[in-house]
Amino acid sequence: EFIDNSKGSVGRRDIARAFGIKCSKRIALKQYLRQLVAEGSIALSGRKRVSAKNGLPPITVLEVLKITDDGAAFGRPLKTNGINPNIKVSIHLSGKGPSFSEGDKVLAKTSKISSNFYKASVIRRLDNTKTKILGIVGEGNDGLRVNPISGRRSEEAIVDENSSLEVKAGDLVEVEIQPTRKFGLKRAKIIDVLSDEADQNLVSLISINEFDIPTEFTSEALSLADQAQPIKISDTREDLRDINLVTVDGEDARDFDDAIWAEKFENAEHSKGWRLIVAIADVAHYVRDGDALDTEARKRGNSVYFADRVVPMLPENLSNGLCSLKPHEDRGCLAVEIIIDELGRKKSHRFIRGIMRSKARLTYEQLEEGFGGNKEACSSEIIELAKPLYGAYKCLSDARETRGALNIETIEKKIKFNKNGKIESILPRERLDSHKVIEEFMVLANVCAAETLEQKTHTCVYRVHDVPSEDKVHELRENLSSFGYKLAKGQVLRPKLFNQILSKAKGKEFEETINQLILRSQSQAEYSISNIGHFGLGLARYAHFTSPIRRYSDLLVHRAIISANDFIKGNKQDIANKNLEDICRHISQTERRAATAERAANDRYLALFMKDKVGQTFEATISSVKKFGVFVTIRDGYVDALLPTSRLPDDYYRYDEKRQILAGRHNGLVLGLGQKLNVILKTADAITGRLAVEYAGETNDYKDNNYSKATDKSYPRKSKKRRGRK
Repeated sequence: EFIDNSKGSVGRRDIARAFGIKCSKRIALKQYLRQLVAEGSIALSGRKRVSAKNGLPPITVLEVLKITDDGAAFGRPLKTNGINPNIKVSIHLSGKGPSFSEGDKVLAKTSKISSNFYKASVIRRLDNTKTKILGIVGEGNDGLRVNPISGRRSEEAIVDENSSLEVKAGDLVEVEIQPTRKFGLKRAKIIDVLSDEADQNLVSLISINEFDIPTEFTSEALSLADQAQPIKISDTREDLRDINLVTVDGEDARDFDDAIWAEKFENAEHSKGWRLIVAIADVAHYVRDGDALDTEARKRGNSVYFADRVVPMLPENLSNGLCSLKPHEDRGCLAVEIIIDELGRKKSHRFIRGIMRSKARLTYEQLEEGFGGNKEACSSEIIELAKPLYGAYKCLSDARETRGALNIETIEKKIKFNKNGKIESILPRERLDSHKVIEEFMVLANVCAAETLEQKTHTCVYRVHDVPSEDKVHELRENLSSFGYKLAKGQVLRPKLFNQILSKAKGKEFEETINQLILRSQSQAEYSISNIGHFGLGLARYAHFTSPIRRYSDLLVHRAIISANDFIKGNKQDIANKNLEDICRHISQTERRAATAERAANDRYLALFMKDKVGQTFEATISSVKKFGVFVTIRDGYVDALLPTSRLPDDYYRYDEKRQILAGRHNGLVLGLGQKLNVILKTADAITGRLAVEYAGETNDYKDNNYSKATDKSYPRKSKKRRGRK
């Protein structure tokens, strides 16, 4: 533990001094360290020093993965043999150090901060590295230029006249930056012309290429999908076609992978409750372990959803065809029948491999009207189906409240296009009870899947969510104190603690800010075969079962349930032999990649929508504070923009990380989380997705929130000597 927690390698003297080992026992210490090295428990670092196993060496080659807008850089070791794959490296950016770009290889000195986190300073950039970037071709004084979609000036380049591909201004291109030792702009060799600025799908296309999202299926996979046939009723499948199962999705959804049904239930002991069925498309019937479809699905990990298109995990013949639970068509399904009592507690469940026929394809809005009994919006049959769904949901909602699941509510943006493919509006997506019904039914089905696999001692791919880290909780505690909320130290962290704060903020003008702060403090959910529970949902065991069309994790769980329940007689298989831990890491990464790509695309859509509003004044709320400025949310469009210090009234601004404020040294201006102010939109770059605003004064309804307590003690004035200078 001492070696693991040490920031770097340690010698025998360091260990002896730390544990008070006298000279007579140091020979035994030496022998013991040799034994640990031989076992592989620790690693040799130099002749007489040791370090934690799987750690980074003090000098290593890193690949620069990402340089963020706020000047932070991240990398990964080029050689990964024997190195912990979860290690994260933050690269220090220095004006005096060598310059580098994303994709560059650098020689760096590393220092350990924690078991999985290192800081690195660049010694030098390795020559002869060719960086590939995406950019838009534009006109320049010296010919055509490539303007990178990252927006970094350091990556601008002149199009090499010797490039074999012809390009014109407005083309989206992939280029290879040529290494050079000369000053000035670098040369860019055109590798591929992807599209042009007239393409209505340009924004999503940029994200697809920026994040290397696979879009093409192999001919073998497409052939398997084309040969697939509808599943028919047989002795091995239960007939569910007489049950009034319905699908509920957004109005623009094309793949329907889940259907629900409920009715009142009373057992022989007159105990009342609800009987539910959640039926999921039987994707495992079509995508067999190890075949071409499986290989493609595993590589993608998940579908990726953009405002104008979907990049599916499976070919459309399956995802929008045979695996989609279309109304009035027979479909194979893997279903779970669940009995709950009036308090929403699950009493029993069983899994079914069957054939179903959806009675209706409902939108969330239609189901909501059904809850209200609106006969003008939906038929009497739908109203009758909706009533028990809502009744069962209310019980499940009460059970959720009892167990204390986290109740974070954030604003989701809905981007609407007109017939010409132009953005018509950006509005907050309405949160309906019908959304919550589907969520609660799916959560319950996912719990049943995890429980069944545990009960049958079968390997399970869990969806795990760890408790927030101490560092994030400390940061949250400091941020909440600015709003007068306390998060006491020393108590066991439970979702209910966060819910209490969220409840207090309900209806306040900074409610959205508090929700965002608590959301940022949470750990990232991921997939693992080692169960640690799901903190956010307040569940001891949880798996993803309900979306196998769009998530590979769910497909793995389907295969495990089919095997554990012996639905294919004599073909029991344990998925434990399939390098599952590596697969879990991979699909966790592809999920993060998809989320990042979707956010990047939305940022570009928002910038495109705001382009004709440059120069207008908006009321905004500060959502994040950094040393280089503050991020604000513009109320009218729920759009985020950067207010840099250069766009604030002229002064020197001090950043208080602990209290999350920026304070002018002389003008008294203090900016903090949740504060309202007026801003003028100055930049809306649809290519980079960046929005920048200029300070235009505080709003009339601005409230102090204790920000004015940035005293001279925290922000000292200039010395008398400097004060006299002009």
